[in-house]
Amino acid sequence: MASNTKSALVTGAGTGIGKAAATALLAAGYRVAFAGRRREPLEQSIAEAGVPADQAIAVPTNVADPASVAALFAEVKTNFGRLDVLFNNAGMGARGVNLEDLPFEQWQQVVDINLTGAFLCTQQAIRLMKAQDPRGGRIINNGSISAHAPRPNSAPYTATKHAITGLTKSTSLDGRKYDIACSQIDIGNALTEMAAPMARGVPQANGEIAVEPLMDVAHVASAIVYMAGLPLSANVQFMTIMATKMPFVGRG
Repeated sequence: MASNTKSALVTGAGTGIGKAAATALLAAGYRVAFAGRRREPLEQSIAEAGVPADQAIAVPTNVADPASVAALFAEVKTNFGRLDVLFNNAGMGARGVNLEDLPFEQWQQVVDINLTGAFLCTQQAIRLMKAQDPRGGRIINNGSISAHAPRPNSAPYTATKHAITGLTKSTSLDGRKYDIACSQIDIGNALTEMAAPMARGVPQANGEIAVEPLMDVAHVASAIVYMAGLPLSANVQFMTIMATKMPFVGRG
């Protein structure tokens, strides 16, 4: 493991992209806080990484709850002393139904997790990063191809991912005075549990069902490690990483 005293926090770290990113950051030498809804998958992810006990912590967190998020960042400060990288990854979608039939509760849940959760974590990260010495840090937001182009019947997810782009830009601007950089990574068709149905076929804009290509999630994790490792004088503002042949350019 490389020698590195920097620390990172990954939300949604128990599975999928979050797990891959958190594990890759550990391998790059970061101390990493794994945050997510359930303790068991967080601890399992850390155990699978096989790192010393002081290198990683598991913090069950509801990112939509301000008190839970405040407690998460207090744990990071207590255990690591500082925060250099936040990966706002926690997210969810709603079941694919016609927009007019979507229950309000499902809309609200997606907004709470995907958008409000990222905002609350960003707010706490700025407070910590601007006060530490040396000050500053990096916030990386998980956008999505859906931050650019929707899939059918995905209004809550698409709306929140478009909003993440606005949050990224605002954070980039408002963080400058504290030496805080903010990036967005837009990920398309990485092979995770969430994306697995694409291998069986998913709805397209023309109403057809089509199988879509997938890429290894390790490529996403490598990209996040690269973005995280830049000096604060440089920033990947937006990155799109996707399966080469997925229907994005030309979607619809």
